[in-house]
Amino acid sequence: MAQKASELNTIRQVHNWIDGKVVESATGRTTDVFDSATGKRCATVAMSSVDEVAQAVASAKRAFETWSVTPVLRRARVMFRLQELIERDKHELAALITEEHGKVLHDALGSVQRGLEVVEFACGIPHLIKGEFSPQVGTGVDTYSLRQPLGVCAGITPFNFPAMVPMWMFPLAIACGNTFVLKPSEKDPSCSLKWAELLKEAGLPDGVFNVVQGDHVAVNALLESPDVAAVSFVGSTPVAEHVYRTASEHGKRVQALGGAKNHLVVLPDADMAKTADALLGAAYGSAGERCMAISAVVTVGDAAEPLLKELLPRIAALRIGPGSDNNNDMGPLITAEHRDKVRSYIDLGEEEGATLLVDGRTHEITKSDGYFLGPTLFDNTTTDMRIYKEEVFGPFLTMTRVDTFDEAIQIINDHEFGNGTSIFTRDGDAAREFANSILVGMVGINVPIPVPLAFHSFGGWKRSLFGDTSVYGMEGVRFYSRLKTVTSRWPAGIRAGADFSMPTM
Repeated sequence: MAQKASELNTIRQVHNWIDGKVVESATGRTTDVFDSATGKRCATVAMSSVDEVAQAVASAKRAFETWSVTPVLRRARVMFRLQELIERDKHELAALITEEHGKVLHDALGSVQRGLEVVEFACGIPHLIKGEFSPQVGTGVDTYSLRQPLGVCAGITPFNFPAMVPMWMFPLAIACGNTFVLKPSEKDPSCSLKWAELLKEAGLPDGVFNVVQGDHVAVNALLESPDVAAVSFVGSTPVAEHVYRTASEHGKRVQALGGAKNHLVVLPDADMAKTADALLGAAYGSAGERCMAISAVVTVGDAAEPLLKELLPRIAALRIGPGSDNNNDMGPLITAEHRDKVRSYIDLGEEEGATLLVDGRTHEITKSDGYFLGPTLFDNTTTDMRIYKEEVFGPFLTMTRVDTFDEAIQIINDHEFGNGTSIFTRDGDAAREFANSILVGMVGINVPIPVPLAFHSFGGWKRSLFGDTSVYGMEGVRFYSRLKTVTSRWPAGIRAGADFSMPTM
């Protein structure tokens, strides 16, 4: 969308970062970024061309020649310095998130902290990247392994975590000796340039980290570039499938995290007050715009009514408003279009025959200028309804009642997504059986949002993850490096003459 000159002087301009500096896009294509609490435009972001993406990749490719052979201790020291700088500027980062995404400040600050933990993990890269050594595997023969960098890596990140998700990717990629090109969401792009500035201040050489703003043009250019070795993606399942398929066809290593429908199972013996508290934050925190949000609660036996008795008053007491007010529990949704999409699912739920207990369309906050929607709760949802099957990605919770524990496990295992799930119970045997039997990548036991800490790894199963590795943790180290195994014997130990048999040592 073309911008008026007078407007361009009053709002923030977000451009690319290539070879250690801001580079303005020459395409003339831009899109607006809005303060979702007020509906007012706060920035304009450039939409990069294929050629501009190629410039960023070329910069990263040049930088790889020296960065890949930089001693690992020096790479670690950049991460240590970055950690200090994030601590210094975390409130500035949180404010950017709140303005462009709408998260309440305390939630935004928490997301920065969870990303910072990956930076802290990457500080240990001299240990994490170590290979293995086996002496004397044969007479005079040693075998050892190396983990070496891949080359130029790309990260394509979603709107819901503009600071945290990029930190799931670039710290480990860079610490492993790769260079990196980030394509952030065009809906909240400003954190990406803040990362570039902080990395430069931390001592990262120019070209090791680059940013290209844009839409599907930039995404496809990265997926198809012959000079990009690996792609990390987080977003919706349809796009994740496209990223995985396209990047794989172009010979790249890919990890693509897709959608979710995270269930929380409540057994009759659960502490209902604590369960309701946990469910409230997990379902409606960040307006439900989390890939790990609980969007489907499954009650077993007679658990439903005691849970509702605790849950309904808590929903009614939710404080909803601008994210800049730290007293609020929930802010707006990211855009007017997304708010309207979530609202359409409330209409659909009524059409499908579920029981609407709390209607987010009627909340007082919806009369404001921002992109607000109140919390919604449907009861008596069945597994054939679209509101149960599909990812809504908003403050939208369904309740499904089942008679037995086995039924609860079965409906979760039958769902196409397998990102995260939780169970609330006092029964250790049931919890253990749940953890062992459920076909889901991340499991919580009396924990509503089981996001692993940085030294473990994050990733779902089924149509929630495309690719072989999860993100961050040791899975991330393995993704951003490749194994080389060397078997060596020095000339004094080589016998005369050729040997045409399979070597057996």
